[in-house]
Amino acid sequence: MQTQRKNIIVLLLITFITTLTSLTSAYSQSDSFIVVLDAGHGGKDSGAAKNGYMEKEIALDVVLELGKMLEKVNGVKIIYTRKTDVFIELWKRADIANKADADLFVSIHCNSVNNPSPYGTETWVLGENNSARNFEFAKRENEVIFLEENYEENYAGFDPSSPESEIALSIEQGFYVEQSVSLARKIEDNFITKAKRKSRGLKQHSLLVIRNTYMPSVLVELGFISNKQEGKFLNSEAGQNKMANALKDAILAYKNEIDQNVGHQITGADNERTKGQDEQYVNNEAITYKVQIAASSRDLEPKSYNFRGLVNLSKEKTGRLYKYYYGSTLDLEEAKLLQEEAKSKGYTSSFLVGFKDGKKIDISKY
Repeated sequence: MQTQRKNIIVLLLITFITTLTSLTSAYSQSDSFIVVLDAGHGGKDSGAAKNGYMEKEIALDVVLELGKMLEKVNGVKIIYTRKTDVFIELWKRADIANKADADLFVSIHCNSVNNPSPYGTETWVLGENNSARNFEFAKRENEVIFLEENYEENYAGFDPSSPESEIALSIEQGFYVEQSVSLARKIEDNFITKAKRKSRGLKQHSLLVIRNTYMPSVLVELGFISNKQEGKFLNSEAGQNKMANALKDAILAYKNEIDQNVGHQITGADNERTKGQDEQYVNNEAITYKVQIAASSRDLEPKSYNFRGLVNLSKEKTGRLYKYYYGSTLDLEEAKLLQEEAKSKGYTSSFLVGFKDGKKIDISKY
């Protein structure tokens, strides 16, 4: 009976999360690379407060410094969830990023525990690593919802103390975990090499502030204000400048990596070749083969970083679904090889489809 109840809870949460999914692009359609900077806590939610240091103040100071640095970079647009000491609900922070069609969401926090010894940075992404320590961290960050009005409605009965609630949270952002991990690694590497801080590494768990962001998202713990020495560093202008600079370089390195992988067109140079071939063989009833790798209610940009490094991608809308295809060839044997490659990338349910005169056909009849 207990197992059945848990399964029902998870199913209801998954259903709710799915209904929240909007048709937003994973990569900004504007000319700018949009970064949403989120200073954790604020207003009546002070976050951690130890040794005279306040998390909400340090987080905001670092965000404002980081934003000032990034605003000087051509092609980068910065949006803040807050620029003053105000309380912003967790769901609104994600909503700000989604409505901006942002390319990145970076939430800044400070750590704190009862033990004064721990120190070092951590960067968190959405995931299912439900160790006891990770769960307690997620529980602490998520409990801020109890300060919000109508939190039962906004979070559909989510209980920060319930592992069953945590299971469903990791589902929604599956499209963006790999990119989030890539950014998180760059951030932690820079904290070590440029800010000269101790890194406690990349962490994964279900965090409400990033659960409904439809773009790569990370939550950064700058260090422990419960450690007097680290708290003093983070509260200083010099310390905040070092941390902001390390974050800035990591974000720009991530942007440059994405720019190099995107290419000029959805399907790349190879598609131009097959496009010409399609036109040449239309009258001969030639079939163009593609590998369908996914179908989703979300409108994702067919870019390699969204589909595990695959290139030569395309999509079409059928009813309320977007269907995503890998490859385009007139050769059936080549199409089968493309399917095997897609499966090796994790798309184990991928299958071949055919098009003739621009219309989908039943290839089993040919």
